[in-house]
Amino acid sequence: MRRLTTFQRLALWTTAITYFLILVGSLVRASGAGLGCPDWPRCFGSWVPPVSAADLPPQFDRSQFNPVLMWTEYLNRLLGVTVGLSIFATMIVAIRYHRRTPRILWPTTLAFLLVGFEGWLGGVVVQEELAAWLVTAHLVVALIIVSLLLYATVFAFFIDAPRRIASGERRALAWTTLFLIGVTLAQVALGAQVRAGVDLAIDAGTARVEALATVGWYDRWHRDVSLVVLGVVLIVLLQIWSRHERHPALVRTTYVMVALVVAQLALGLSLAYVGLTPPAQIAHLTAASLLLGAQTVMFLLARWLP
Repeated sequence: MRRLTTFQRLALWTTAITYFLILVGSLVRASGAGLGCPDWPRCFGSWVPPVSAADLPPQFDRSQFNPVLMWTEYLNRLLGVTVGLSIFATMIVAIRYHRRTPRILWPTTLAFLLVGFEGWLGGVVVQEELAAWLVTAHLVVALIIVSLLLYATVFAFFIDAPRRIASGERRALAWTTLFLIGVTLAQVALGAQVRAGVDLAIDAGTARVEALATVGWYDRWHRDVSLVVLGVVLIVLLQIWSRHERHPALVRTTYVMVALVVAQLALGLSLAYVGLTPPAQIAHLTAASLLLGAQTVMFLLARWLP
């Protein structure tokens, strides 16, 4: 077995830690820690969070101080900085070893540019006190970043493979998967809007078990689009069974997609009919990000797998 190259190792690490950041971001959202640090980029006016409410600068209300929420948000920011540095290092290694490979160089460069934008957007989210559309945009940009990293990472394993023109069957699979990615991304954005509506209802005094009923058409669209995602995934599964069963990588990736869709539907039903528990909310968003990742890998394998 060949040793991984420097870029392959770093790209895998950076992609994994970016997914972990998305998981931590969902924890921040579920715990209500988004304003644990009410300012940005500092936390209560300091680069290191205060120890107690007595240490707050005079411009901050002591009632805002919650050490658990503060440290949850602060650690999320530190992890974001770590991810940013990792993406920067990945771009530098791409420039050094793959400057003549556009499918590695440009995705990593764009990911680095977007992570800077994402950091700025995170500050705007705090300044605007978690405005729903900004939170949704923040999540969508994070998913785009991790998809770009996946693009470069997967191609790094096919860089020496012979170039072949994809067959008609492979092109059909790639286009179906690309459509699936678009639908799933829209589904995630709708889910973020549903979550924002739930948070507003709870903040207004609505009981958590009744909050989902106040969201309206966002919730209805979110449920309807979930069925579209399921339908397209089943189409991909039929394509694999009928035309691509001899390729284990495609089969395994499809099974992962199916498993994640089933998990998403189960978690969605749990949230709708059992209760909006924070662990289920975190798992729901994490599974959605992993599902998009599996779809991205499927699309790239459909195009590049010999």
